[in-house]
Parts: sequence; structure tokens; C-alpha cells
Amino acid sequence: MNIAIIPARGGSKRIPKKNIKDFLGKPIIAYSIENAINSKLFDKVIVSTDDDEIAQVATEYGAEVPFIRPAELSDDFSGTHEVIGHAVKSLENNGEEIRYVCCLYATAPFVQADAIKKAYKKMMQEQVDYCFTVTSFASPIQRAIKVTAENRIEMLYPEHL
Repeated sequence: MNIAIIPARGGSKRIPKKNIKDFLGKPIIAYSIENAINSKLFDKVIVSTDDDEIAQVATEYGAEVPFIRPAELSDDFSGTHEVIGHAVKSLENNGEEIRYVCCLYATAPFVQADAIKKAYKKMMQEQVDYCFTVTSFASPIQRAIKVTAENRIEMLYPEHL
């Protein structure tokens, strides 16, 4: 089974409830959910959240919320890797057999279904374990990556990985 997992915690300090704030007429998380569904790549679109209101909005837009994320994975220091790992283990513990996982952020409304399909196709062609989007930015460069001649990435400053 192919799944999309959208991490969306409720405890943002800078912008409370940012994952369900209105953005051009609908909650910002709706764009990620709809584009995951419209890509037709996923058997399930899952939202991993610790917040009942986010869970309700997610289900209204077609996502599943099969569990509520535990508090220890919902603080300012919880990493995406741990959150996605928890979601995968939770699904597997319920008998799901997962082949591919796509992580989409709730606050990425400009990621389109066609871009998701293109990334999946590229990943299959290149026979790699994962892929992710990158873009140019002015600063800071301490966590920057570069694309190698082999179309792979490496850290500019590996000590900041």
C-alpha cells in the first residue's frame, strides 16, 4: 500500500492552529490533502495530529486520522522522521502492509498533484529509497545541500546534518 502522511500538530507557538488557518478560502491543510488524493498515487492519505480540531478538518477534506499522535511526539522538538515513523508503525500494528510513504507538510499549499506524481516517477526510474524537494535560497547556508553530477544530494556542511 502507498500512503501519504501529513504531520499537523496543534501547538504552533508563532501561529496557533496554523495548519487549519484559512488560506484563500479553505484551511491550509486542505491543499495538501486534496493534492495527495488527486495524485491518485495513495491508497490512504493520513493526517498525524495531536489535535481534535485538526483531525476533524482533515477528515472533512478526505484524509483519515486513524490515531491521535502522542504528546511526546507533539512538542517543539519532535522531528518529522520520528513522527512519520510513529505513523507507519501505528498503521503496521493495525495490519497495514506499507510499500511507499510520502510525507507532505500541512503548510505546503503550492505542492501540486502533478509534482507529486513527477517525484514518484523519478524515484522509480532512479531506483532510490527516497526523494524530496529542494529549492534555491539566499541564506542561511549552514544546512544547505547541493545536487551532485550523479543527481544525488550531499550536505554543503555535513556537520550541520
